Order: sequence, then structure tokens, then C-alpha cells
Amino acid sequence: MPARPADRCRRPWNKGLLIGQKKPLEPKHVWSIRARLEIAQAKRDLAIFNLAIDSKLRACDLVKLRLDDVCSGANVRRRATIVQKKTGRPVQFEIMEQSRNSVEALLPMLGATASRYLFSGRLHNSPHISTRQYARLVHAWVNKIGLESASYGTHSMRRTKAAQIYRKTGNLRAVQLLLGHTKLESTVRYQGIELDDALNIAEQIEL
Repeated sequence: MPARPADRCRRPWNKGLLIGQKKPLEPKHVWSIRARLEIAQAKRDLAIFNLAIDSKLRACDLVKLRLDDVCSGANVRRRATIVQKKTGRPVQFEIMEQSRNSVEALLPMLGATASRYLFSGRLHNSPHISTRQYARLVHAWVNKIGLESASYGTHSMRRTKAAQIYRKTGNLRAVQLLLGHTKLESTVRYQGIELDDALNIAEQIEL
């Protein structure tokens, strides 16, 4: 069937957009964004940023974190476990000191709103921020430190710490567990493991 005139003129949805795997942030990028958020006293955004790095969660799971997921009373846990929306399987993550401090700073604000969600929405019909709002925050963060926002996204946050763990240890199984992947092959694809990476690891082992 020949294409209708309207079809020939329709602009492709991905025209001008960079499609594909998003880059992880480098440590210097993490420090720069964190410093800017601290200077701006953006308590909610800082807590989102820090927990996104530590938790390595998908956007859909991060935005729905509840107080009970990360807190025991007024104390922020050092480790937390949630059930992933995509797989239905539990995944555990660490909450480092900087993340604990930023969440603790957020708690008085949440107490005033009586929200049970850690990142409450600012719209009456939304109990927590949306994944779209989270994506906009990520793009704003990377723009402010001079990065090309098209190269980064919410998956950049998920990949950042995992990429550093792999670079420093070469332990794919650990990365698989931390990301909550059911198959190691998924972790290999997700981390973009190349033959050079495998050879570099092999060269460190002498028998």
C-alpha cells in the first residue's frame, strides 16, 4: 500500500535524538553535581541523586521508594531491600553515609506533608514524583556541569556505581546481583562489556 502524504511528511519520533545506551557518570561528574546541589540547598534533589547512585534502581522503582523502605523510625538504614517492578524479584542495595545524611535532612519536610513516599510529588494527584520528572532532573543536573544531556538519562544513574564496581573489581557476578539481573548475559550487555575488558581481566591472572 503506498504511503499517504501525511505519512511521508511525518517527522520520525527519534529524529535528532541520540538513541542507545546512556553513559554512566564519572566520579568527577558525581562530585560536581553533588556539590552544586549542596550549595543550592536542594535537599530533595540531593537525596534523589545520592540514593539513585547508591541504589542502582530503575527509575520506576526509585521514584516509588517509601519511607519504610529506607528508614527504621527516624533512622536511615545502611541497607535496604525492595521488590523490583520489572522482574518481581527482590534486590538489596547499600545506603552510604552521604545518602543517609541527605535522606535524614529530608525527613522533616516529609513529616510536614505526611507523605509515606520518600520523594513526594508536588501535584495533588501524584503521591510521588513521576519517572518523567526524574528524567527532567537528570537532564538538568548533567546540563549544569556542561555535559551533553542527550548522552545521559535515568539509566546513567543506574549504571554509574555499577560501572565503577566492574572497573575496579572485574566482578560481573557482583554487578549482576546489585543490578538485580536474572541472567549474567543481561549484565554483560547492560555494562557494554567488550573483548578488551575481558582480556584486561585475563591478563591480571597468572597460573
